[in-house]
Amino acid sequence: MVSMAQVTVLAPDSVAPADSVDASDSVGIQQAGDSLLPWNVRVCHRLEKLTADPMFETSQLGLCIYDITADSIVWQKGMRQTLRPASCEKLLTAITALQRLGGSYRFETTLYAEGEITDSVLHGNIYIRGGMDPLFGHDDMRAFASTIREAGIDSIAGEIRLDVSVKDTLTWGKGWCWDDDMTPLRALLYNGKDRFRPEFLHALSEMGIGTTGRFAVSRIEDAVNPRSLVTRYHTIDQVLMPMLKESDNTCAEALFYQLGAQDKRSYPSSSLSAAKVSAMTERYGLDPSRYSVVDGSGVSLYNYASAELLVRALLYARQRSNIYGHLYPSLPVAGEDGTLRSRMRGTGAQYNVHAKTGTVEGVITLAGYAMSPEGHELAFAIMNQGVLHARNARRFQDRVCRAITEK
Repeated sequence: MVSMAQVTVLAPDSVAPADSVDASDSVGIQQAGDSLLPWNVRVCHRLEKLTADPMFETSQLGLCIYDITADSIVWQKGMRQTLRPASCEKLLTAITALQRLGGSYRFETTLYAEGEITDSVLHGNIYIRGGMDPLFGHDDMRAFASTIREAGIDSIAGEIRLDVSVKDTLTWGKGWCWDDDMTPLRALLYNGKDRFRPEFLHALSEMGIGTTGRFAVSRIEDAVNPRSLVTRYHTIDQVLMPMLKESDNTCAEALFYQLGAQDKRSYPSSSLSAAKVSAMTERYGLDPSRYSVVDGSGVSLYNYASAELLVRALLYARQRSNIYGHLYPSLPVAGEDGTLRSRMRGTGAQYNVHAKTGTVEGVITLAGYAMSPEGHELAFAIMNQGVLHARNARRFQDRVCRAITEK
C-alpha cells in the first residue's frame, strides 16, 4: 500500500508557535510514494490531515480550493460558513470597482476660481471639488498653488470653498471599533490623512498668495460661473497597488465610495456603495442575502462573507481580462512583497501564491491565486475565525499553500 502524506499537527491555538514557516519546517508534506499519487489526491490527504488539528475544536474554518484549469473544486471544508472576511473584503471591493468603473477610472480633485481678478486680487472664491483621492499629495498641492499664482492671483479676498459632496458627512465606518487606528473618511485628503486644509494654506503661503483663511463647504453647482483651473488625478491602478499589496484601508474606502458616487447624488451614503458590491454576488452565481457588505476595507465587524463567495469572486475576475489584468499585479506575492513579504519563504509557495491577507481581532484570512505542480491554475480562500493567536492561523494557512503548490 502506498503511504499517504503525513502532515505535522499544529500546536493547539492556546499555544502560539513561531511566526512563520521556513524551509527548515518540513511540514511533512512530501513522503516516499506521495509523489506517485495524482496531485488532487495528494492535496486532499494533506488537507484532511491539516484540518484535523486540535485548533479547530475551538475555532472556525472556511476553506475552498478550486482548480481553475479543471473547472472543479479540489477540496473544501466549511466553504459556505458565513465568516468575517477582514481585509479580504478588499477583493470584493476591487473586483466590483473594476467591473463598474473600469480600469481607466481616475480619482480627480479639481480647482476652480469664481469672481473677477483685479490688481492680482481675486474678488471671489476658490472652489475645490474633492474626489476622495487617497494619493493626493505634495506635488498635487503645489500644482494647485502654482496654478493660482500663474492665473495672476496673489491674494484671495473671498473664501476657500470645499465641495465634499462626493460622499456622506460621516467620518467613521459602520461597525468600526473605537480603538481602530483609522483615518477619518474625508472627501479631501492629503497623503491619505485628514490634513487637506492646513496643507493647502501652507502651499498658498509658500507661493506668496494671501488669503483670509476662511473655509466653507459648498457645492461647485452653487458657484457663479466658476472657471476650472486644474485637475489632479490618480488612476485606479495607482490606488489598487497600496490597497491590496499593503492592505491600505483608506485606499479601499476611497475606492468603495466611488461606487456610490456614480449615481450622481450629493453626499451619497456608504449604503449605496455597499449595495453595488452586494449586487455583484449575483454575478458570481450566489445569493446576496446570505452575506453582508458594510464597508470597503473589511474593518467593520458587520461584514460577512464565505470562502465560497471569495473563490467565486476570484473566478469571475480570472475569466475577465479587464478585471484580472488590474487585480493580479496588485496582489501580494508570497515571500516577496506586500503583506506576504515575510511568509512562505524557502518553500514551493514562495513567488507562487498571489493573495490578499486579512486581519481583524480573532480573524485571519487569505484568498487569491496559485499554481499547482502540474501547472493547473488555482483559486483559493482560507478563513480562520475565533483564533486567539494570529500566528497559529497564519502558520496553518502557509501550510495549506504549501500543500497545494508542492509536489
